[in-house]
Amino acid sequence: MAEILVVEDEADLNHLLRRHLEADGHRVRQAFAGPDGLAAALADPPDLILLDSMLPGLDGPAVCRHLRERHLMPIVMLTARGEEADRVLGLEAGADDYVVKPFSIREVLARVRAILRRVELDTRGAAARDAVPAVAAPLVRGGLQIHAAERTVLLDGSPVELTPKEFDLLKLLAAHPGRAFSREFLLERLWGPDYDGSDRAVDTHVQRLRQKLGRAGERIGTVWGVGYRFSG
Repeated sequence: MAEILVVEDEADLNHLLRRHLEADGHRVRQAFAGPDGLAAALADPPDLILLDSMLPGLDGPAVCRHLRERHLMPIVMLTARGEEADRVLGLEAGADDYVVKPFSIREVLARVRAILRRVELDTRGAAARDAVPAVAAPLVRGGLQIHAAERTVLLDGSPVELTPKEFDLLKLLAAHPGRAFSREFLLERLWGPDYDGSDRAVDTHVQRLRQKLGRAGERIGTVWGVGYRFSG
């Protein structure tokens, strides 16, 4: 069904997760340290990553932040810490979900299935919109309507004039509500790998977007030390 990378330093738990994920029909790769997991994910990006928060060499949030500079694959953080601050740390690093240890294998499998279904639906929806642009549904976030085919934005029914980069930035952020994007990722994704200017370009475009969108622009939040997130 999907290729999953398990990055977990507890060998018994890593092998247990692999057995159950394979029994569920997935292909599984394993890593037991932060640097190894990061290298494996960058060399051959999986469909989903189960990432332990406390890893030798490089902890889970750090691995997550590095991956978010280049990739959008779903990341589920596995953590033994139940405190809200620790959960928030993982989500701010770019994780899509988290599971607190000790957890049941059934819970992990259920989270994996749910995320993979969501990704599959998003992919199918994007393919359908590309195939039939005349009837493509807009991306709706409250009073915002983002029409990808026409590259137009409506706010409470009124058009908002955006530059091409402002439109691309808004569409990317709004398409992934709750996910934190680093400035480095946004620069490479929207400006291209050959861009050699300042990463302040992202800040400038975000500032202009907020001004043009008014109160709706407040949904583009700053993730300190990382980048930006669109609130759902």
